[in-house]
Amino acid sequence: MTTANIGPGAGPLLRRVARRDLWALLALALVLALVMTATIRSPQKDDVAWLLYVARKWLAGQRLYEDLIEVNPPLIVWIYALPSKLSIWTGIRPKLVAIPFFAVCVLAAAWWTSGILERRASLFAHRIPLFALIGAVLLLLPGVEFGQREHLMAASVLPYLVVMACWMAGETVDRRSALAAGIVAGLGSALKPTYALAFVLPELLGWLRRRPVLRTAPIAAVVAALVYAGMILIFCPAFLHSAVPLALALYGGTDTPPLDLLDSAGIMLLGDVVLAVLWQLSYRRRTLAGADQLFVAALFAVLASFAVGATAVYLIEGKNWFYHRIPATVAIVLALLLWMCDRLPALLQAVRRKLPMTRPRRMIAGGAVLASLALGAIVQTGAVRMEPFIRQAVEPDLSAEVRLERLIKREGARTYLAFSEWIGLGFPVVNNTGVVWTSRFDSMWALRGEMWRARQDGRPPKDWPISHWVAVDFIKGCPDIAVVDARGGVNFVGVLIASDAAFAKAWTHYRQIAMFDGLRVLKRQGPSCSDQPGKPQIATAALPSP
Repeated sequence: MTTANIGPGAGPLLRRVARRDLWALLALALVLALVMTATIRSPQKDDVAWLLYVARKWLAGQRLYEDLIEVNPPLIVWIYALPSKLSIWTGIRPKLVAIPFFAVCVLAAAWWTSGILERRASLFAHRIPLFALIGAVLLLLPGVEFGQREHLMAASVLPYLVVMACWMAGETVDRRSALAAGIVAGLGSALKPTYALAFVLPELLGWLRRRPVLRTAPIAAVVAALVYAGMILIFCPAFLHSAVPLALALYGGTDTPPLDLLDSAGIMLLGDVVLAVLWQLSYRRRTLAGADQLFVAALFAVLASFAVGATAVYLIEGKNWFYHRIPATVAIVLALLLWMCDRLPALLQAVRRKLPMTRPRRMIAGGAVLASLALGAIVQTGAVRMEPFIRQAVEPDLSAEVRLERLIKREGARTYLAFSEWIGLGFPVVNNTGVVWTSRFDSMWALRGEMWRARQDGRPPKDWPISHWVAVDFIKGCPDIAVVDARGGVNFVGVLIASDAAFAKAWTHYRQIAMFDGLRVLKRQGPSCSDQPGKPQIATAALPSP
């Protein structure tokens, strides 16, 4: 297109557009650089490191849910197998491959989402700034939970939510785009099946606004989820007869008391309330002038209702874990930013022109205060949570994981185990040192869960199958280095000594060689622990009843 075709004033306009896009991409690049630096230099999140370990072992031939005990459905392991395989091919550490891989995934979701949004309303006239904004939110909000299932799920459902908003506003969407969005959302939700409940409220709102019809996107999502379920039956039946009973029986041991859970969800609940108020202030009217307002209102309604549904799922699951809050937080932040970008420009223009503050303008000003408070609370909470990890990124030697890694290398250890509920003492330590982890579990969470279940059922210690499996794995693996978490909580070594004589005998071979950060580090003295037989096959029938 030539300048003559687009008019004499197009040159300056195009230059302004180019500068705007360049600044947006530069801002996104700075966010990406910050996130990559912090996540690569600080110890990798324990759950992510464990799943990378599981994926590598699975690729090497170990059996998922039998040799490796994991309660997550297999899709996340199959996804993590991609960077793990690339790591094996290139010889690059899994962490250095996985983090950029996750960044590409969420940025691809942001680019796709911005493409569907582009020109749906005047607010979305320019794709590059829109992509930069969504991408920055997806990169920054997870913090150290970068690459968690909830993080990937939140990114994967965004195109589907936009397609749903298009339907609510009477907009048409290319069938192939709707089909792809449905498939990706169905598989993304399969990473955390309970989050399928978060789509119930948006669907109900859509049915209230429009006559229910068969739509491509939700049909594709359901079919994708059913195909995935069939693949589990065919390729991973052990998930159903091993992992599911284990999770049902023991996962309740990590539940958070309801009042504590509500306290941890305070920021999310505040965000949900603010979104409800903003809806009443700006989008509640049944008749909105113009297609622009209809679409923006529909998109706000979808994001807000999904946020409420995701908050409800968090409360139902009962776990005070930050990454369970990522889907709701992402939706809340995007909805707040949408409202501010939609409503504030007109208010600011009125202020510049010194126009009178009418009632609608006062309502928008009040809404802006509420939205700013909610966003500020989310940012402040995230900053407080990220501060120790940023400090570790600047000074990685301060972290317990790095100190353990150095001690393991100094002692020339080849095998290793940690007695703690904190997965971080095992992973990423194992990934970064190459030692053999001498347990089928990632930590002592299952043992704690079994103790909780035993108290519920009144079962004596001799009937605890998991304590026996942990003891047998320890004796067979005979770790060179064992770490005991002495920072309070359950004395897992004491529990095993009291319940298993063979473990008690094997433990007499260990002597403490170091202690730091509440961790006791012990080294095996002698050639072996015992001549005990190998670990038994997992018999889920022996698990306590859920």
